[in-house]
Amino acid sequence: MVSYLQVENLTKSFGDNLLFENISFGIADNQRVALIAKNGTGKTTLLNIIAGIEDYQGGTISFRRDLRVGYLNQDPDFPKELSVIDACLRTDNEAVRTIAAYEHCMMSENQEGLDEILSQMDLHKAWDYETRIKQILGKLKITNLEQLIGELSGGQLKRVALANVLISEPDLLILDEPTNHLDLEMVEWLEDFLKRSSMALLMVTHDRYFLDRVCTNIMEIDHQGLFQYSGNYSYYLEKRQERIENWNSESERTVNLYKKELEWMRRQPQARAHKAKSRQESFYEIEERAKQRRNNDKVQLDVKASYLGSKIFEAKYITKAYGDLKILDNFYYNFARYEKMGIVGKNGTGKSTFLKMLLGEVKPDSGSFDIGETVVFGYYSQDGLAFDEQMKVIDVVQDIAEVVDLGNGKKMTASQFLLHFLFTPETQYNYVYKLSGGEKRRLHLCTVLMRNPNFLVLDEPTNDLDIVTLNILEEYLQSFKGCVIVVSHDRYFMDKVVDHLMVFKGNAELKDFPGNYTDYREWNELMEEQEKEEKKKQDSRFKNQEQRPQNTERETLNAKRKLSFKEKQEFEALEKEIPQLETEKTEIENQLASGTLTGDEIIKASQRHSEVIELIDGKTMRWLELSEI
Repeated sequence: MVSYLQVENLTKSFGDNLLFENISFGIADNQRVALIAKNGTGKTTLLNIIAGIEDYQGGTISFRRDLRVGYLNQDPDFPKELSVIDACLRTDNEAVRTIAAYEHCMMSENQEGLDEILSQMDLHKAWDYETRIKQILGKLKITNLEQLIGELSGGQLKRVALANVLISEPDLLILDEPTNHLDLEMVEWLEDFLKRSSMALLMVTHDRYFLDRVCTNIMEIDHQGLFQYSGNYSYYLEKRQERIENWNSESERTVNLYKKELEWMRRQPQARAHKAKSRQESFYEIEERAKQRRNNDKVQLDVKASYLGSKIFEAKYITKAYGDLKILDNFYYNFARYEKMGIVGKNGTGKSTFLKMLLGEVKPDSGSFDIGETVVFGYYSQDGLAFDEQMKVIDVVQDIAEVVDLGNGKKMTASQFLLHFLFTPETQYNYVYKLSGGEKRRLHLCTVLMRNPNFLVLDEPTNDLDIVTLNILEEYLQSFKGCVIVVSHDRYFMDKVVDHLMVFKGNAELKDFPGNYTDYREWNELMEEQEKEEKKKQDSRFKNQEQRPQNTERETLNAKRKLSFKEKQEFEALEKEIPQLETEKTEIENQLASGTLTGDEIIKASQRHSEVIELIDGKTMRWLELSEI
């Protein structure tokens, strides 16, 4: 393996806040490495240091000579006057720059200089490259190539920046939360793209399915140190637990030794103190080690939900459109008590608009939402809470409530509540502007839950939250005594939390699917495969009919004779059998669409579905032959 990057004894701190100390690691060709850590412990900072954006206190960073590095950071920055196509193709690669000139020329009215550009395209062998670029832009839904960067939303800008680093095809690709602002279709495409790519990868992401399917190595920052695992996310979870258990076992032995040494220190006569100096120094080392017990810090979300009546909300024939873009068309839905609905769909199909209509922030064109009197919404928005950056964390929470009601007569102060969200006493008195993006998200979640809602509306809650927080949020939502609607592209999160999906397919087409995202994905793939097979058979039948010779001798003979007794019986039987098979086909399709079948039942039903289609095709052809006699 060829070494691309080598980091030795790297140390970084902000004042008294030590992020990591003397960490070392390397990345070689074809390695795909994920970096995992709790929010605020230095993931983005480490990527920025490697990319040369931030400095550090000690250590060395060395790259292979002439290594090409591409970096997608959390807040990409392009000149606002730049066009989308220029931003996507912004690179030192001469072939890509030629393609940029070609695209501009093709979009211009007079196409001046096209001949010269075409010869340059041939010279740099850029045509295959252009095909790959068009594929990347298409998959990321980047279509308005002449639009200015200054006119883009944050999500659009992130996709342009992602396209830029993928198109540049670096040797080492560094990605900070690449799946944020991508819909599920884009996430799955990117997952497959990176698995097939030869680029080495260093990535921060909280998408656990993505981690499991893409990464070959995991690195974790924990207690200012770095731990490395050769394997995917599932392997990492197993080995991390072993590491913690081993550490704690060692700590238990150290605690026992500490107790003995403490007893010895207390008995030690002052007159002989100078003779046991080395043992005393050893005692203080043992004391420090004994107090270091590793644990999986948890965000405790045991918060009381307000009383929830039987009436939740009724969406009464809602219609909403923006020009030609239809969001909902005469949509009716009656939401049930304790229902947990997941909303998925491509970007721009209206998921967030639906939530805002439910909350009264956007008015429907027609129809209305009838909301129960006991419903108390807790809204976690995609944009986050607009905090006053100059406020302290503790003040943000105390402005909502000095005391939080946990139910059963239990209460908790605002400071205690923040502790459960992993905000240490020191962090609580930090100003908001000093928090990382993930910490601000966690604070936003804290302010939502402490109001005791009974209906949580969560719009992309997984963005920028660390895996520890996500795990506990999932556990909380599973036991939440209220209703939940969640929009998320995190497939792992959706699988654990929701009991059914509302799929926004675009153009006001919605499908209510009774299952989680993995169930829906498997069902959808099965339906797509069956549609392809059906189309192939239809094309084949059409082709056969076109190739069938006209006025053949057999047809002439058939025209001259009548059905035999046996053929007449067969014809009458076919007229009964074909409708029965059509009914069976419809019943199987309804079963497959219900989401209630097990994996084995789905396979069995699919096989029977194919058999029934073949029977219908064969019997219909025979019926046509007999009907022509």
